[in-house]
Amino acid sequence: MSMLEQIESKLKSAFSYEHLEVINESHMHSRGTESHFKVVIVSNDFEGKRLLQCHRMINDVLADELAHHIHALAIHTYTPTQWQNADIPNSPKCLGGSKFDS
Repeated sequence: MSMLEQIESKLKSAFSYEHLEVINESHMHSRGTESHFKVVIVSNDFEGKRLLQCHRMINDVLADELAHHIHALAIHTYTPTQWQNADIPNSPKCLGGSKFDS
């Protein structure tokens, strides 16, 4: 299973969602491996929560991947109402380096 599929599978299991995109952005960075991702998820699970709480929910689900495999994860969480007017920003450029470099 690819890292993208693993991320997608874990998020699908953890949240009831209306929209989910997991985008491999590794090609935009120097290493080119499966290490840079963007997650866009729309869920009622985020209703009444602050942005930081929503991001922590994603981070908790992907804790192992973040600790051992993922260098960068752009997270965009929305409620269905927020999604109607959402403008998903581009991910920032990677500044290089990785916790996996020796």
